[in-house]
Parts: sequence; structure tokens; C-alpha cells
Amino acid sequence: MEELEQQLQDLIDRLHNAKAFREELESLVSVYPFSEYEYIISHLLAAEVFTLDEYYDLRNSYIERNLYLPLFEITAPRTFGKVWAQGHLKDHVPALLKPSKKLDAEYSGQYDFFLPPDIRIEVKASRAVEFQRDAPLPQKALASTSKKQFDMNFQQIKPACCEVFVWIAVWRDVIQYWVLASHEVAESPYFSAGQHRGNVGEGQLHLNRENIEHFKKFLTPPNNLEKTIVKAAQRERKSK
Repeated sequence: MEELEQQLQDLIDRLHNAKAFREELESLVSVYPFSEYEYIISHLLAAEVFTLDEYYDLRNSYIERNLYLPLFEITAPRTFGKVWAQGHLKDHVPALLKPSKKLDAEYSGQYDFFLPPDIRIEVKASRAVEFQRDAPLPQKALASTSKKQFDMNFQQIKPACCEVFVWIAVWRDVIQYWVLASHEVAESPYFSAGQHRGNVGEGQLHLNRENIEHFKKFLTPPNNLEKTIVKAAQRERKSK
């Protein structure tokens, strides 16, 4: 958003009455779907200091930088973490199955997916937002190139309940995937066991600016997720 705002300010400078127009904006009242941005662009076009081709370029570059911004508008954590994240992963790995006692006699809701013949997978998802800023999620959403601090908290992690963890991180412009064997999570110096008192074997992990490079080796492209999941399961079994 900062880049768009700067671009618009540079365009306003083209107006012969730029100072008066900025003063006008300070008292502008906007009601959805009419916004300050629509007001600025319409005036720039009407004043013929901004061409239609320039508008298309501005629009397309903004969409490219904010392709996944609508995902920050999902307000219910469960809808994002379960419904969207699991559906998204299933789209990339069609072989994933919803677990059941028919597939796993010991299944009781402790993991999210089953990859035949015997891989249990837990999915965790989070969104990159500006740390400690009090604002709606879409306004705090960060691009992958941002240098601002963020804190993605993967909660209710139970390493004993699966062979593989898939972490999904959503930025304004990209979606990233980490695939880890269960022991690689449990043994991580950033894994904090005992998230809730009395919940034995459950913990959490905060992914942030300081430690994200530590997990770089677990990053995988979406078209290689299934193979990476299988390899992570193999590492888990070798660790036993």
C-alpha cells in the first residue's frame, strides 16, 4: 500500500493545483465502494495528466504485488487455518486424503491429512502482518520483500501425532511452504513446548524476521510438495 500511495502522490504533483487538491483530500468523505483512491485516479484522468495506459500499468502492478491480499480479509481464524489452508494444500496435492479410522485405526482427529500408504500430515497456516500494529489485518499485511517485523505463530503443534508438518505462510504477494519432519520441529530451538498448561506434547513456534532463515532449507515450491512430504516422512522414520 505504501508504494501505491507514493505513486499517487507523485501523480498528484502533475496537477497544476496539487496543493489545493491535497487540502481537498483531507476533508474528503468516502463511503464504500467509493474511496480516496478512486477519487484521486478519476481526477488525474479527467485532468489528462494520467493516461489510461498508465492507469492499466498502475492497476496491474498493484494486483501483482497484492495478489493474496483478499486472504487477509478472512476474519475467522478457523476459516483461514482449516477451511482455506487445507483446501489450498489439497489443490496442490490431490493425493491427500481426509483421515478416518478406515485409513488409520488410531485416528481421533489428531492430524489433518493422510498420504497413502501411511504418512500422517499436520497443516499449519499463518499470515505475515506487521508486528504490534493495531489495525485490521488487510492494513497490516506485509509483502515478502518488506523489512518490517512480523510474527507468524504456528500453534497447537503436536510432534508425536504426525510424521510431517506443512507450514503455509501467506504474504501479500506470495504464498510460501515449509515441509518438515516431525522431529525437525520438536528439536528446533524455536519450538516452545507446553503452550497450554496440562497439554503434554503440545507447543508452538513463532516464525519471525530473526529466525526465518533458519527454516530456509525446508522451503519447497508448490509443484514439489508431494515429493517433499514423502522425503520428510522418510527422514522422520530414519530418526526413530
